[in-house]
Amino acid sequence: MKELKILAVVVFFTLLTYWGVEPYAHSVMHAHVESEHFAYDDLKPLNKKGDPVKGAETFMNAGCIGCHGVEAAGMPAPMDPLAAAASFGVNPPDLSNAGAIFDEKFLAALIKNPAHALKVEHKFTGGKMHPMTPFYGLGGDLDQEVADIVAYLKSIAKKPEEITPKMAFENACGRCHAMKYDNWTQLGEKPKFKFKKDELLYEAKVLEYQDYLTKYMGKLPPDLSMYIRSRGEHYIKTFIENPQNLLHGTAMPRVGVTAESADKVVEYLADVGDSKRHERDSVGKMVMIYLFIFALLAYLWKQSIWRKLH
Repeated sequence: MKELKILAVVVFFTLLTYWGVEPYAHSVMHAHVESEHFAYDDLKPLNKKGDPVKGAETFMNAGCIGCHGVEAAGMPAPMDPLAAAASFGVNPPDLSNAGAIFDEKFLAALIKNPAHALKVEHKFTGGKMHPMTPFYGLGGDLDQEVADIVAYLKSIAKKPEEITPKMAFENACGRCHAMKYDNWTQLGEKPKFKFKKDELLYEAKVLEYQDYLTKYMGKLPPDLSMYIRSRGEHYIKTFIENPQNLLHGTAMPRVGVTAESADKVVEYLADVGDSKRHERDSVGKMVMIYLFIFALLAYLWKQSIWRKLH
């Protein structure tokens, strides 16, 4: 019985530390932020029904293709990523799947007022303008024209279920963040090179892009390869949802993805940074079963030995 009492005390204080002390210490060092469920309640809902056909025409007339590519519609980017970063600080995204990855309210707000939608108005004061020009309309109903553009973007995008975790990451995060454990750079997936000089040229371009990005953001956005393990799923999702809630004044913009897309981004981060998680969970269960059986057998063996001695 003495050993069981000692075991009970050890188990009690272990659980107290794991479920009491450690979470409390974590909450003091990192304030808990509740999810906003990707509702974007601060943004106005679309109050017009968009027409994708008219949206395509408005999209072209508004000059969106001067900065953005739309590969799905056969319109490549007007500049390579490095030239775009030199002009804007960061490479504008291809919009082929924007309608599936980003929330429609966010897209509408982004078209009208990029700094407000992205929650980076604090960066653009004193006459400093966001690189993306606000859309003021083509002379008609502005809300209708914006709704039409959003409808067009949704019409050309893949279905949400066809968007892979990696596609969601590349569209939402991959122009600012690298993933070295998956061979991803801000310029895209790093090719395999036959000659070292070609690899060095590519790496020089990545460094040049990072210089432009650093100047635009204030600091180089971190490589996210291990963020799933150092920050955890809840922190990452709430940070994607509204960076200002966790790091007030940060230069990182609100990403504006749907809840489904955020789950896919987190899944990709987990695939890269914690690729053995499923295997580890399976092994962990077997280890616990083994320890339970071993402890039971050890106790029965001890009882048998002490019974003979007494």
